[in-house]
Formats: sequence, structure tokens, C-alpha cells
Amino acid sequence: MKRIFLNPLSKDNPVTVQMLGICSALAVTSKLEPSVVMAISVTVVVACSNVVISLLRNTIPNRIRIIVQLVVVATLVTIVNEILKAFAYDVSKQLSVFIGLIITNCIVMGRLEAFALANKPWPSFLDGLGNGMGYGLVLIFIGFFRESLGAGTLFGFRIIPDKCYEWGYENNGLMILPPMALIVAACIIWIQKSRTSK
Repeated sequence: MKRIFLNPLSKDNPVTVQMLGICSALAVTSKLEPSVVMAISVTVVVACSNVVISLLRNTIPNRIRIIVQLVVVATLVTIVNEILKAFAYDVSKQLSVFIGLIITNCIVMGRLEAFALANKPWPSFLDGLGNGMGYGLVLIFIGFFRESLGAGTLFGFRIIPDKCYEWGYENNGLMILPPMALIVAACIIWIQKSRTSK
């Protein structure tokens, strides 16, 4: 059980090792706040959908299993989206279509197919939680570096003292641009690969 939860956080990370969910990891990470919200949203959807599919696994005909999985995931994503609109409207607007695209996220569908259809609810929940958190860690790392170096803020609060700007420090505007998300993600993947290859 411990391995099921912990492996996706390091040795079998869905983004850095399995190369899943990279598109959304690059799209929503210009600031830390949307990165954290997206990480939580995906984690909730993966964990809950794993449990639901695991509970239904013996009653789903094989020929319609993908349709059932999509309906379950779409329902959970709709609930998450409505909660965000009610309680975090500004972040919901920043994430726009990317919350809806959780439905087609490779991590979600991959865990349903590879794990939830063959395992009991509790291991499926741990698997979903671990994979969602592994994905979320990468998003948060990318968001942290892009916002702190690109805008000099975190969660909208300035973290670089005014004195630094007086001494000539300037924010690296390149970090806010989409290509830098790919470069930061590549650095994280490189670090992960170099650690696991030893």
C-alpha cells in the first residue's frame, strides 16, 4: 500500500517519468496560485474517479468501459468546476478551459484503465491520490519558479525586496512566457532522470 501511494511522488511520477499530463502542466503554471488549484483539482478527480470505477469494476461491460469512465470523470470535473466558480472565481477564470480538459487528462484515464479496473477501492484511492499529488508537485515547482523569477511575486505578494530593484535587479520576463514552462519542466525531468539512473 505504501508503495502504491509513494511511487508516483518520485520513482514513477506521472509527469517526469511517465510523461503524462505535460500539456496542462505547461499551460497553467505562469503563476503559483492556479498551479496549486489545478494540482488539487486533478488530485481530487483522479482519487475519486479511481474509487468509483473500482466500486463498479465488476458491473461494467468491457465494451462500454471507456464511456462509463468518461461519464464518471466528466461528472467529477463538473462538480470541481462549479465549486471553483463558487469559491475561487478569479482562479477559475485564469484556468478557464483547462479545468474542463481534466476529462481528457492522460493521468486520469490512464489510472482508471491501468489500476482502478483491476483493484479494490482503497488501493485505487491511494493510487489516484499518489498520482494526483505527483502531478501536482511538478505543477507547483514550475509555478513557483516561473512566478518568483518572472514577476518577483508568490501568490501575488512581492517576495523580492525593493532594495534589490534599487541595486539593479530586474524580473526575468521570459519566465512568464510559455516556452519557459517547457524549459523548467525539462530541467525537472532531467533532475529526476539523473537521480533515478544512479
